[in-house]
Amino acid sequence: MAPHSTLRGSDLLIAVDGGNSKTDVRLVRLDGTEVRRAVGGPFRPQALGVPAAMAVLAGLVRELLAPGDVAGPVRGIAAFLAGADLPEEVETLRTEIEARGWAKEVYVANDTFAVLYAGAGSDRRAGVAVVCGTGINCVAVAPDGRMATYPALGAESGDWGGGGDLGRAALWWAIRAEDGRGPATSLVEAVTSHFGRPRVLDVVLAMHRGEESDRRAAELAPAVFAAAEAGDEVAGLLIDVLGDEIAGMASAAARRLGLEAPAVLIGGSVAAAGHVRLLTRVRERAPGPVTVVTEAPAVGAVRYAAGRWGDAAAREYCDV
Repeated sequence: MAPHSTLRGSDLLIAVDGGNSKTDVRLVRLDGTEVRRAVGGPFRPQALGVPAAMAVLAGLVRELLAPGDVAGPVRGIAAFLAGADLPEEVETLRTEIEARGWAKEVYVANDTFAVLYAGAGSDRRAGVAVVCGTGINCVAVAPDGRMATYPALGAESGDWGGGGDLGRAALWWAIRAEDGRGPATSLVEAVTSHFGRPRVLDVVLAMHRGEESDRRAAELAPAVFAAAEAGDEVAGLLIDVLGDEIAGMASAAARRLGLEAPAVLIGGSVAAAGHVRLLTRVRERAPGPVTVVTEAPAVGAVRYAAGRWGDAAAREYCDV
């Protein structure tokens, strides 16, 4: 006979937020109450490959199950994942998760939906969500369930925004200021200080030679906001462009569904950091009232899982 402390898998759910910066996995009961959680590295199948991304997720699930007190597969796993942008990518990741046998049922969607569910509560089927963290993406959901999404493949699919693009733009303007092609900007000092090199050119050459990762450019985002707040015109321009991109994605998605004045939920490390100039710009141009989602995206994954497979109270709350 199983010990009294054993948890039945059929009474449990796994909720996953797999993002570009970290992966947050939670084991919860059917009403959404947390049993334990595990947080690890980024989930980046588009850059590192599906096997590497799945290795991150598998390690965290093993950590959740390591106490050995869960009997059998859990009732369901809801995984909201970066890199699940196209239907074939969603199917590949769903198949990979199903093959592990962690859960009786598996649901996979893009991680942007987790922000929508985390911020909208019981009205989560209607609204627009924009995630602006390392990158940028947007989804919209109409009351009748219709959805508007973007390929979110980067520059080639028309995307600009997030810490990565903001940092690369800062580097672009800084090198031009240094060599005289562009206006003076304090971003020169921000770049050289961040990378610990005497010139912006040295930073650029180090990236070209593989001595510096261009992904470190995303780390410049806080410096861009600080420069804008201090009155730097170039930095201020970049913040305004980012605000326009966030509002523009939300507006276009809302138009595609015919939504009028929808709730606009914005999340991600950059958008939710509370920068006044950025939020003011977004609110001035967004298609509806803007709410900054401060709940972790994994909370949205929990709400979805509890609403899809949970008890009656959770289903009523999550409107599934």
